[in-house]
Order: sequence, then C-alpha cells, then structure tokens
Amino acid sequence: MSDRRPDETGIFLTMHRIIDAPVEAVYAAWTDPEMLRRWLAPGEATVARAIAEVAVGGTFLIEMRGKDGGKWLTSGLYREVVPNRRLVHTWRWEGSDIESLVTVELEPASAGTTRLTLTHSRFAQAEARDEHERGWTGCLAKLETLYAG
Repeated sequence: MSDRRPDETGIFLTMHRIIDAPVEAVYAAWTDPEMLRRWLAPGEATVARAIAEVAVGGTFLIEMRGKDGGKWLTSGLYREVVPNRRLVHTWRWEGSDIESLVTVELEPASAGTTRLTLTHSRFAQAEARDEHERGWTGCLAKLETLYAG
C-alpha cells in the first residue's frame, strides 16, 4: 500500500468555456444556491438541494436526482473565495473516502462574456477523472444554455 495522497497522483482535468454573460452573472451561477439548482447536474438529472456558504470554510453541497430516482450527494468546503474571480472547494461523494478539489476561475473575455476555466484535481484514478469530465461537460452545457440568446 502506498502512502501517496490522491492529490499527488497528478490526475486532473481542465475545461474551458466562454459564457455569454458578464463575470458577475457567471460568479452568481456558481455561488447562488437557486442558480446552482438550475444547472449543476448533468444530462436529465436535476439538483434537489444546493448549499453554497461562500466563505473560506463554508459548506458546498449538491444533491442530484436522476430520472430513475437515483440520488447522488457531493459536498465539500470552500478553501478559497475571490469574488468574481476564483472559487476553490473540496469535492467528496457521499460514501467515498476520496476528496478531490474543484477550482473555478473567471475572467472577462470580449464585451459581456466570461472565460471560465474549471480544474478538477486530486483524482485517485483516471477512470474517475473521465467520469467527472463527462459529468462536467453536461453541467457546463446547461450553464451555457442559461445565458444563450
């Protein structure tokens, strides 16, 4: 058994999006529980409960529900909060011992748009990274749709 911590494996994903909304609106989508409920579940899943106590040490929690009635709960703590610029929080699925890390960086792109960079790191296995990449792709598509046309 190795004593290496999951964050030392170097397994991570980084995704970039241009969102058709100003930085303040995109930041609100990541920090307002009512906004989180609208997009932070992939595919046909929905968010049944969202908590975002956006301060260092505050709680992050998302409870997702599938069409089939399945439930998934992820939670963590905010590690860094720079309003309208950067959010960092831990991410742990209910029943798992693995704690990963989500970093969201926002910057103005062209007029009224935001460049979003999402990095999810500290995966224990490449398979977990790949599953999360599929999930984040679905979630970010919903986020983009919130502000489309």
